[in-house]
Amino acid sequence: MHVLDTATLESDRDPVSDLVTIEEELRQYGGLGDRPRVVVLNKIDVPDGKDLAEMVRPDLEARGYRVFEVSAVAHRGLRELSFALAELVAGARAAKPAEEATRIVIRPKAVDDAGFTVTLEEADGEPLFRVRGEKPERWVRQTDFNNDEAVGYLADRLNRLGVETELMKAGARSGDGVAIGPEDNAVVFDWEPTLTAGAEMLGRRGEDHRFEAPRPAAQRRRDRQAERDDSEREYDDFEPF
Repeated sequence: MHVLDTATLESDRDPVSDLVTIEEELRQYGGLGDRPRVVVLNKIDVPDGKDLAEMVRPDLEARGYRVFEVSAVAHRGLRELSFALAELVAGARAAKPAEEATRIVIRPKAVDDAGFTVTLEEADGEPLFRVRGEKPERWVRQTDFNNDEAVGYLADRLNRLGVETELMKAGARSGDGVAIGPEDNAVVFDWEPTLTAGAEMLGRRGEDHRFEAPRPAAQRRRDRQAERDDSEREYDDFEPF
């Protein structure tokens, strides 16, 4: 819709020359040359504007344009213009080929559910069982180890996954070190098998009795440290002849 000012005070301009300039710009822009057009001659409420509109209207219609004389201020001719625009829009929509809805296909990255592995290593003279696998490593990253209940929940999940069974098959004993994750970024803890009888695990929310049980590995380390301390004291007390 070309809205042309018929009440311009510039003597070197007229609505027709303005329209020619705009059409040339649209042609150079590309892709807009075949769109339907209407020309609106505005400000016919001004006497000079009305006279100029009557002068240029035949020329515009001869160029193939539908021309409407309106006054935005006085609300003259706007109803007829709105009906004409609605007709053009309805015709364009009817002529447009129906578009099929684009089918959106979401392909999330598959979770590596290949399982896990348990391998026996040695750290400081003690056995260390390393667990590798997408699920157990993700679970330990999600666990708040300052929360006993969260740690107990992690132990239960590892048990259901079968980690405890594989640790037992690999020869792990209560209190042995278990590392979940790679060497440079692993969570290491003393393994305590989950109690399976059931009734002895009952307690208040937030409590996990497994944390109250003796820790054999920690006791073994304390015993070895005590033996080293005794040896050092005996060496210090020894007086050569």
